[in-house]
Amino acid sequence: MGSGSIRRSAGALFRGVLSAPRAKAGTFTDVPTTFCASTASMASTASMASTASTDPTAPAASAAPTASAASAATGSAGGAARNGFPLRTAAALAASGLLASPLLAGTAHADPKAPAPPATMSQIGGDRLGTPGVHVALKPGAPKLPGPDTLTARSWIVSDAASGKVLAAKNPHWQLAPASTLKMLFADTVMPKFPKNQKHMVKPADLAGMGAGSSLVGIKENLSYTVHDLWLGVFLRSGNDAVHTLSAMNGGTKTTVTQMQQRAKELNANDTHVVTPDGYDAPGQVSSAYDLSLFARAGLKNADFREYCSTASAQFPGNEGKGGKRATFGIQNTNRLLSGDYDIKPYPGIAGVKNGSTTNAGSTFTGVAQRGDRKLLVTVMNPQKKEHNEAYKEAAKLLDWGFAAADKVDPVGRLVGPRSEDDGTGAENAKGKGAHESTQAALNSTGGADGAWTAVGIGSGVLALLGIVAFAVHRRRPLPELLRGRRDRK
Repeated sequence: MGSGSIRRSAGALFRGVLSAPRAKAGTFTDVPTTFCASTASMASTASMASTASTDPTAPAASAAPTASAASAATGSAGGAARNGFPLRTAAALAASGLLASPLLAGTAHADPKAPAPPATMSQIGGDRLGTPGVHVALKPGAPKLPGPDTLTARSWIVSDAASGKVLAAKNPHWQLAPASTLKMLFADTVMPKFPKNQKHMVKPADLAGMGAGSSLVGIKENLSYTVHDLWLGVFLRSGNDAVHTLSAMNGGTKTTVTQMQQRAKELNANDTHVVTPDGYDAPGQVSSAYDLSLFARAGLKNADFREYCSTASAQFPGNEGKGGKRATFGIQNTNRLLSGDYDIKPYPGIAGVKNGSTTNAGSTFTGVAQRGDRKLLVTVMNPQKKEHNEAYKEAAKLLDWGFAAADKVDPVGRLVGPRSEDDGTGAENAKGKGAHESTQAALNSTGGADGAWTAVGIGSGVLALLGIVAFAVHRRRPLPELLRGRRDRK
């Protein structure tokens, strides 16, 4: 299969796995270092956590137990480069699946020193969204939200992707470390600038400055990759090497960070402060469940973004062999609601978007799914129940509730449009009303597909445990058609 090729989704992955080692402090844990680390820096990082008392007057459900945020420390350097042979690749992929979350099992205990959300936060999208606690407005007959023992995330939000109506939320504007979900903003900012077939020869300087223990797809110096290859590396393996390569093409990390911050401002994502383009833990780098939902909604208007975020596995370029022929190896998407895992099945109707996990952020996830004509976005940040795949499990619970409750709740706010069209107040008589309608039209625009989303190729992979056992799973399942919309943007 050629470089960058994609196929339909596999079922649950990595069954019968052995116990995984704990992630080292200060490192990415959404995708472990499995292939190549070239010139990664050894700088340690720490994230800023805000603390404030919870507003007792907020119309909120009981707060879930929280665990104290861990401070970041210098992690280990990236792994040695692999040579791309199929068996070694399969073993590396299996190991990646084993290490895809910080712990396979275990539950965090409540910490009295755990940070609390600020008493007041941003009111973009509606006044209620700016007060701490759970916000939902149930009509008669509406299903109840899962309780705090089930939804343990510090912050979450579930909304209608087309209309922008927020169905329910908990601390949606709490500024928290985003981990690799920040790559959605990176993609929305940089993706329109380069055609998919453009090639780039990777220089050593392109890979400089990556944080210790960064998640990597396996990019090698002095080899060329297409933009298509690089974006597959960003979305499937959360590869910081792919992010830094694209940033180098875009004028460098500093330029890219500046552009990402400008794009966040344009999207009314005022909770977000960008320090690194890849989401690696850094002092002052924060976002919110609300802002991450804005990034996903904006990105999904781009057909290429939709393709990459909904691809479960693909082939990635490896080393050059004799005669210059390029080997390939399989890469698997670490979004477990898309690709599945030994303890979780792919979510029906899932179509992306992005997952993440770092020491400071815990697990973070933004997903989009469709049932019938209903398209929902969900973002979950830092579940306090530290079980394997917990962020995905809580996201799935919120999606289940959202699909059941969508017509039986009053919205508690809305996802606003870009600043050029929307004042961000959430008021019905604001100029944002026109922007709301235009955004909905863009998200619902289907090119004659009558409300369906674009079906995108989802892959299957050859997996192995410790390089001994390899097997292939080929299972087809339909994906809804993704949101069609304008790719061009000023």
